[in-house]
Amino acid sequence: MIFAHDTEAALGTVVDLINSAATDTDGLLTIADLDHFVAEQRFSGSRTHSDAELRSVRQLRAQLREIWVASEDEAVEQVNFILRNARALPQLVKHDGLDYHIHATTQQAPLSERMAVEAAMALVDVIRSGERERLRSCAAPDCTAVLLDLSKNRSKRYCDTGNCANREHVRAYRQRQSAQKE
Repeated sequence: MIFAHDTEAALGTVVDLINSAATDTDGLLTIADLDHFVAEQRFSGSRTHSDAELRSVRQLRAQLREIWVASEDEAVEQVNFILRNARALPQLVKHDGLDYHIHATTQQAPLSERMAVEAAMALVDVIRSGERERLRSCAAPDCTAVLLDLSKNRSKRYCDTGNCANREHVRAYRQRQSAQKE
C-alpha cells in the first residue's frame, strides 16, 4: 500500500468521478446516475437528490479533472481553495463498518462539498509524498480517461474504463507484424 486506505479509496473515487465523463455516454446525466455513483462509492451523509446537487457534482468533476492534470503549484492552489472554502476541519471517524479514517466536513455538508474535501485531503497526501506522477491520463491516443497508478514499479499506462490496454497491445502487435512482412 502506497497511501493510507482512505486516501487510496478517495483517489479511486476521484478517478471514477472524472472518468464518468470520459466515455461516449456521460455517467452522471441524471439524479438516478448520481444516486448509483454515491451508493457505489459508499458516500454517507445528507443528500438533497436535486438537480442542483447533480449540477454541483458535475462541476466538481470538471474541477477535479483540472487538478489531476495541473502542474504541482496549480494543483496545490486549487486543493487549498477547496479546503479553505469548506472550512475543512479534519477528524478521525468510524462508521458503516469502516475503520478509522479522516472526514474534514460534517455529514450535513452538501454532497459536492463532502466529495470535494475528501478528494482534496487525498490529493494533499499525494502532493506531500511527492507522488503526483501516479496521477496520470490514459496513454491510449483516443482516450480522455485518467488513472491512478498504484503499482510498485509505476508502470500502469492505461485506464480501466474500457479496453484501452488491449486495443493498444493489439495495435502494437499488428504494427510489428506488418513491419516484419515488409
